[in-house]
Amino acid sequence: MSKVTDLVKRVVLGRALRSTQLHDQLLPKRIALPVFASDALSSVAYAPQEILVILSIAGVTLFHYSPWVAAGVVVIMLTVVASYRQNVHAYPSGGGDYEIANENLGKNAGLTVASALLVDYVLTVAVSVANGVDYVGAAIPFVAENKPLVAIGIVVLLTLMNLRGIRESGMAFAFPTYAFMVAVIGMILWGFFKLFVLGEELVAPTKDYDIVPQETGLEGLAVALLVLRAFSSGCAALTGVEAISNGVPAFRKPKSKNAATTLLLMGVLAVTMFSGIITLGLASGVKVTEPTHAATDILINGQPAGPDYYQQPIIAQVASAVFGDGTVLFFVIAAVTALILFLAANTAFNGFPVLGSILAQDRYLPRQLHTRGDRLAFSNGIVMLAAFACLLIWVFDADVSKLLNLYIVGVFVSFTLSQTGMVRHWTRLLRTETDAKERHRMMRIRLINGFGALMTGLVLVVVLITKFIPGAWIVCIAMPMLFLMMKGINRHYTQVSVELEVPAEEDDTMLPARTHAIVLVSKVHKPTMRALAYARATRPSTLEAISVAVDHEESRALQEEWDRRGVPVPLKILASPYREITKPILDYVKSVRRRSPRDVVAVYIPEYVVGHWWEHLLHNQSALRLKGRLLFTPGIMVISVPWQLASSDRLKGRPEPLAPGAVRRPYGETRTEERVNR
Repeated sequence: MSKVTDLVKRVVLGRALRSTQLHDQLLPKRIALPVFASDALSSVAYAPQEILVILSIAGVTLFHYSPWVAAGVVVIMLTVVASYRQNVHAYPSGGGDYEIANENLGKNAGLTVASALLVDYVLTVAVSVANGVDYVGAAIPFVAENKPLVAIGIVVLLTLMNLRGIRESGMAFAFPTYAFMVAVIGMILWGFFKLFVLGEELVAPTKDYDIVPQETGLEGLAVALLVLRAFSSGCAALTGVEAISNGVPAFRKPKSKNAATTLLLMGVLAVTMFSGIITLGLASGVKVTEPTHAATDILINGQPAGPDYYQQPIIAQVASAVFGDGTVLFFVIAAVTALILFLAANTAFNGFPVLGSILAQDRYLPRQLHTRGDRLAFSNGIVMLAAFACLLIWVFDADVSKLLNLYIVGVFVSFTLSQTGMVRHWTRLLRTETDAKERHRMMRIRLINGFGALMTGLVLVVVLITKFIPGAWIVCIAMPMLFLMMKGINRHYTQVSVELEVPAEEDDTMLPARTHAIVLVSKVHKPTMRALAYARATRPSTLEAISVAVDHEESRALQEEWDRRGVPVPLKILASPYREITKPILDYVKSVRRRSPRDVVAVYIPEYVVGHWWEHLLHNQSALRLKGRLLFTPGIMVISVPWQLASSDRLKGRPEPLAPGAVRRPYGETRTEERVNR
């Protein structure tokens, strides 16, 4: 069965990659752009439309505000891009906004940013895929009738592609992204040429339509609030900008320089396409309103459009005005737009797993998220993101209008806190910098970050005010819940570390033994020392400790700690180029058996026992998998050496004070003190 599942895995994901091949997975700028910028670039397909949709609440009378709203969005976008170019140079490790806030504003601010980004990444997948399904559903009735199922199927497909590795998925998605950029920029250039050089009139399919205002007689403050709401919806164009700062480690060297160049290129392209689409849309007379009200609010020859009316997205209407409805180029624009909306989710598939890995390393998420899979991608993070995105799509019935109300809150929380953190970062460095030229550079960058913090903070306030009741309140609840969950996970891991810490004066005497004994070692902690002591007590003829080198740095640190403590048992570290744990141990144990077929090999596995079901989810199950394999190997005796954590007391009852192995000495208490206390 294991061979069959492994064969399926290899067919679906490809052959496993060695840890040493990680460098080969790094991305050049030409591949990094479609991998990390697809979300920001795809937003031009709906962000300009969202501005007009909100203004249409007052009919067409407020459409003349749209250029100013779009100009505000462009200013914010350029500010954020300029600020994040400084971020990637100052913090190239891949922690992005989380690392910046964590180091400069404190751990709680860092966790707030992490919560916001994790939620926003999930929403990016849900919104992008649902929007892409809308485009396809306009041409294929089956898709329109089964939107949630089709959207979930697309998420599953994207998941499989990303599980094959970041480089392979990036190469697969590069062509559609570049096709979208070329097609849209070509459409804008040709539209401007016809409009300003040839003097031709551009006519959108809805130019002669009218819109029934949902609200009439708006004046003063009401108009200002509606314009601000349109501005906040248009700021959806900024989503995805932060992805590059989180993905710096995936770039080829020089990482920071390449990431900054890619970020600048993405900003220029996004601003160009966003500005061009809304300009051509207004020039051609595009009319759009909320999709749920289009049947009644759109008037054709003075009559409601009716339930059969399909409202074309703004980019499709602009393509119709520029190239003509039903032309080949019109269908090319529609096809590449649908593709880029699907692929926009890929930005989240590259951002969420990396951030999850960093949070897992900092003990805020389960450790499994820090592990790379067979293809050197953070597989567990990819699967987790897909699961949550599918859940959102199913709950909200793949309705883009509902999902958009949850969108961009999280990203502007991270924008604001990270830029504020960068201001503190430069302020701290300025206190010790004496070089006048360097001080001038730092003050200039601090001014950019400060302006970015101010602008994104204002946008965050506007977004919360205008989107809270329509649906943003859900995000405002989800973020604190995620924050508290990560704090709880961190508290658990910290408590476990304290319980497992080996005191410096730990001194167990060597005991003679008989059979060949092998003690498995992951760290030098109490369970390991107990397993060693128990193995020695059985008087084996030979005794050794083995560990698997999944991470070379950790293995070297383990060897140094082992030597420093003078543990009287030889430690052998097994190589594992594919980061497997079970197979290298099995191969080694079998080799020992082959050398001495009549001997018995006793494998001692240190384990610690927890008392809550959820604690099992937070700890590696490698011991369980290994025992399952060793039990079927002839001549192998498997001995579990348990170490009961405090949480297990509620299940097993209080142990008797003098029960063998039951006494837990507090940190720093010597054996002499223990005997005196008895």
